[in-house]
Amino acid sequence: MDEQGRGLSETVWTQLDRKAGAIVELTIRQLRNRISTWVVLGVGVLLMSLLLAFYIDSIRTDFESIDNDGDSEDWDNDGYPLGQERIYGTSDYENQEFPGSSEYVYLGDIDFNDQPRNHYGNHTWLNAWGYFTPTWIDVNATTSPYPWIKDSLIVWSLGAVSCEEEGLSSDPFENWYTNPTIAARNHCLFENGTYIMFGSTFTGEGDLFVEPMYSSEWGFMTESFFVEKHPKSMYIDEDDIDWDGNSGSQGFDDDGDCLKDEYITEDNSQSDSNRNGIYCDVEWSYDSNGVLVQIRADENVDEDPDDAKHIGESSHRTFVIGTGKIAFVMILGLFLPLFLALGLVRDESENGTLHYLLSKPIHRGEFILYRLLGYLAVVVSYTVILVSIVAIITSIIGPGDSIVRLSDFPVWMGIALSTILVLTAYGSIFNTVGLVMPKYGVYICMIYGIWEFLMGLFTITIPSATIPMLSISHWAIQIIDAVVLIAWEDTSLIQQKADAFGLETGISFFWHPPVHTLETGNPFVALLISTVFILAISIGMVAIGQLIFRNKEIM
Repeated sequence: MDEQGRGLSETVWTQLDRKAGAIVELTIRQLRNRISTWVVLGVGVLLMSLLLAFYIDSIRTDFESIDNDGDSEDWDNDGYPLGQERIYGTSDYENQEFPGSSEYVYLGDIDFNDQPRNHYGNHTWLNAWGYFTPTWIDVNATTSPYPWIKDSLIVWSLGAVSCEEEGLSSDPFENWYTNPTIAARNHCLFENGTYIMFGSTFTGEGDLFVEPMYSSEWGFMTESFFVEKHPKSMYIDEDDIDWDGNSGSQGFDDDGDCLKDEYITEDNSQSDSNRNGIYCDVEWSYDSNGVLVQIRADENVDEDPDDAKHIGESSHRTFVIGTGKIAFVMILGLFLPLFLALGLVRDESENGTLHYLLSKPIHRGEFILYRLLGYLAVVVSYTVILVSIVAIITSIIGPGDSIVRLSDFPVWMGIALSTILVLTAYGSIFNTVGLVMPKYGVYICMIYGIWEFLMGLFTITIPSATIPMLSISHWAIQIIDAVVLIAWEDTSLIQQKADAFGLETGISFFWHPPVHTLETGNPFVALLISTVFILAISIGMVAIGQLIFRNKEIM
């Protein structure tokens, strides 16, 4: 009696075919007692253990972020990183120019053909060519407005050079450079107190007459102020990728080296190098098929992604996808049936036990089906347990803020489904081949296994190729691709970010959007089509095996 007070004859369990149960149990017992079965299962466990060991080792290693844009460097060794110099609009190639240092502001100039040719004022004079009558000169000025003209800065401590004593001609601008003393100082002094300036840079008050066919410029130097130096680490992973996967204007200058809102001047403006009319953004362009074709970024926008965030997550997903496709589907999915399913009927014939089994009231077609069910009971249980162990370990130690990555489990379930389907399909094929060619079937199956493995590799790299569609591995891999897109909806976005910004994650190699969606782009369609295709092959091979075995003479 059961718990409800019903006899066994009234329960559902008595409705099971006892013949099926006996054959399935016999198959399980036979497989369990074979040394080859435990060797194959043990090799699978060893393979997964090695993969997990490599994964754990890589995930436990401290992830070293990379300065993708190089703005943590300090090229001029002034203590201010390049990123900080960019924010303040100063140069990182001149140690006299740094955040807070004096800055030159342009006021005016006299060009080579301007009239009048003279100007009076208290300025910093740049590239002065002409006659300067001073009221006051800053003989202590040592800072050049720009690094590239520092050689023209007059060093007053060297002393004045007399124009008359150096024997300048009536036209001093013709041959001044031939006099090494004057050429070294860029100026000379007349007895009347007037200086001749030969492209000189200096600070002072007075009247400058610009020599015809020459030009000069003037402005002023701002007051210097103290700016605290930022640590170099502040400019690593500081400007992440801001993109939602849509076309048009995207991106944001997180670190402010493009916007410069607080430090912007007339000569230090915001960037619009992509010329879309929007300052400091990234323009993402797609073609009519939705394929990313171009990224045009304003200078210093989204240039230093968070490596731990993007590469860490991408690497984790790459491991899960790669393990599912290669380790489970392409290796275990092929080797388990090759060793366990090939001799399901053949071995019984060779051992002489097939006569005894078929002497029972069992239809030959049923016998094949029940043997396959016994094989599946072993390999399915093994696959589910192995996938569950790997899933639990990787979801716990994988990147993320939560203790367990729950989003990983649907992907692992898809991997388990795909593996079970290929185990069913290959088991049906190998069993049928063993029936047709008992002697040479193993060689045919090995050649077929190599074909399936190669087609699986082609599917991983070129999923849209036509020839791999003739293989089971192609459709099994499509199942994983579809499940990944269902469980991790942002996988395409992560992949495109990695490709666009040159992040080496491996995800672009192991994963591609499923192609068999009937042009809908819906991963559920690809999942359904792939599953039906593999099941159809499995059922067809079982039917062929039953047809052959039904008329086969048992020797």
